[in-house]
This record gives sequence, C-alpha cells and structure tokens, in this order.
Amino acid sequence: MEYRRVLPARFLSRPNRFIAQVELAGQVETVHVKNTGRCRELLVPGAAVYLAAAENPARKTAYDLVAVEKGSRLINLDAQAPNRVFGEWAAAGGLPGLTLLRPETAWGSSRFDFYWESAGARGFVEVKGVTLEVDGGAYFPDAPTQRGVKHLRELIAARQAGFRAAVCFVIQMKPVDFFSPNDLTHPQFGQALREAAGAGVEVWAYDCAVAPDRLALDAPVPLRL
Repeated sequence: MEYRRVLPARFLSRPNRFIAQVELAGQVETVHVKNTGRCRELLVPGAAVYLAAAENPARKTAYDLVAVEKGSRLINLDAQAPNRVFGEWAAAGGLPGLTLLRPETAWGSSRFDFYWESAGARGFVEVKGVTLEVDGGAYFPDAPTQRGVKHLRELIAARQAGFRAAVCFVIQMKPVDFFSPNDLTHPQFGQALREAAGAGVEVWAYDCAVAPDRLALDAPVPLRL
C-alpha cells in the first residue's frame, strides 16, 4: 500500500489519542494520529515522524501521522494498514490457490477480518497490527485488549466447526528477531493465544518492508509463544 504526498516532521506532543502536535516546515501543525494505541515508547518529544496528506481536503486536520523513527527502525503507525497489506499479500499469492477473499465477514455471532476460500479449504483470519518492539522482539498487545481475547475464542470456535482459522500478526517494522505475546501487559491474551494454537488455530507473524510512503508484508518472523 502507498500513501500520497508524505512529508517529514518532528513530534512535539499528543494532547489526546486522536491528535498530535508536530513541527512541520517550522510551523506547529495539529495532525490526526492513525493509531489510538498508547505508543508511549514511540511518540516521544523530538521524534522524527512522517505525515501523509489527508484524503478529505475538508477535514479539520490536513495530515495523518503514519510513521515514526525509533533508532534505526522506521515503524508504521497506521492502525488501518495491517488489514490492507494482508489483503494485498493474500491476493498476490500469500494464500496459495486463493479463489475468494472477503473482508469483514460475519459467521454466527462473530465477525472476522477476512474469510477466504481455495480449491481445498476455507477459513477465517483475524489480523493484528504490531508496533511494540523491545530489545529486538515484537510484542502484542501494547495495552490490555479484551476484544483481542474474544477474537481468539471466536477463532477456536470456527476451527472446531471445521474451518481453517488463523491470527496474523502484522509487525509494522523490520528487522525483529521474534514475535511473542505481551504477557507482562495482558497475560490473559497470551494465555488465550497459546490455547488457540493448541486448538489448531494457526499463528502467523510477518514483518513489513516500511518506507515513509509505503508498507508491504514481507517475511515470516519466528514465534515465541
């Protein structure tokens, strides 16, 4: 996926989870943050960030904050990007023999990010974006997520009903050495992920090729569950 007209800026502050103050071309600009997560270790005063021009020219904020530099890593912060890059990857051959890929599909009382079919299988995928890196490891979540636990329970139910079921962690950076659930922040999520894996839910983790103006799913990352 690509962004149109991306500009470098310097992060100043985050008054709330939806907006940030940045310095752009010597002026203070209020921008939309495309990630409502905490991102405390990323959005620190003085950090180099990248802004994409908003699609709607009538919007109050003219730019979206979509990426930030953390040391030598460039990390994409767009919470909507993981589903888009997963869909592009799956359609380009990531899911072999794909004949159908449908986003936001209801099944029973659940709604999954993707439903897919191939000649020999059908299944559901939940996609999770990962922006937290600590000492070379990528971790999810960066804040407690009961919704994430619910998604894993729903994937177990789909697997028991005969579907393939997977959770794909899209790590919005590279390089990283491994992916692991963030048991320190939300042990219940880590436990649910291990239970899901034991019940036959597939756990995938991929890093991304990141540039200020684009993002693409790239290479599998080792799991530490």
